[in-house]
Amino acid sequence: MSTKTIIAIGGAGFSRVGFAVERYLLEQTGKQNPKVLFIPTASGDGPYYITLFYETFNQLPCIPRHLSLFSLPKNIDLERFVLEHDLIYVGGGNTKNMLALWRMWGLDLILRKAWEKGIVLSGTSAGSLCWFEQGITDSLPHKLTVLECLGFLPGSNCPHYNDESDRRPLYHEYLLSGEICSGVAQDQSVLLHYRETSLYKVVSTKFSQRAYDVKCLNGSILESQIEPGLLE
Repeated sequence: MSTKTIIAIGGAGFSRVGFAVERYLLEQTGKQNPKVLFIPTASGDGPYYITLFYETFNQLPCIPRHLSLFSLPKNIDLERFVLEHDLIYVGGGNTKNMLALWRMWGLDLILRKAWEKGIVLSGTSAGSLCWFEQGITDSLPHKLTVLECLGFLPGSNCPHYNDESDRRPLYHEYLLSGEICSGVAQDQSVLLHYRETSLYKVVSTKFSQRAYDVKCLNGSILESQIEPGLLE
C-alpha cells in the first residue's frame, strides 16, 4: 500500500535557480518521469502563474500539466484525470475561493482519493494550509482570518509565519481565543513533509528559515522551533 504524502510549502514560488524544491517534490514520487498536475484555482487560474509553472517543470524530468476549473474541457472525467498523476502541486492565492470551487466540483473528495492512493500532494501558501483542519488566511481584504480547511492533516497551519509581520501575532491571538487549534507554522522557504498524518521531515532552501510547533497551554503560547534540513 502506498504511503500517504503531503508536502506543505510556506510560501515560496517556483524556483528560478537550482530547482531544489521541485526536485525534492519529484523525488518523493519514486518515478523517473512523473506526471505533475498544477492546480492554480486560488489565483483564478492566472495565466502568468500557469506559464511560470510550465517554464519551471519543463526543465525537469517530468510530464507537466495543469487543471483549470474555469475552463474545463468538454466531457472531461475529472476524477480520472486527476488520479492519473503522480504529483499534485496547488498554487497560492485566495484559499477561501479555492476551497469553495473545489467543493462545488467535488475536487476536495477527488484529492482525498489521490492522497489515499499515494499520489504526492503539495503546494505553497494556499496550497500549504488547505490540507490541514484549519489555517490562517488573507482571503478577505485587509484581514487575516481563520479558515476551515480539508482536514487531511490534523491541527492548523500558518504559512508566511515570520515573513509577514502580522502572521505570527494574529496566529497567537486566535490560539489564545480558542478560535483555532494548535498547529505548525513555517517561514516562506520551509517544507513540511508529512507521511500519513505525522510530520516526517522539515526541509528548507534557506538556513535562516524555520518551522514552529505552536500551541496554547493554560492561557500561554508555547512555541518550539523545528530545525530544518537544508535543500541544495
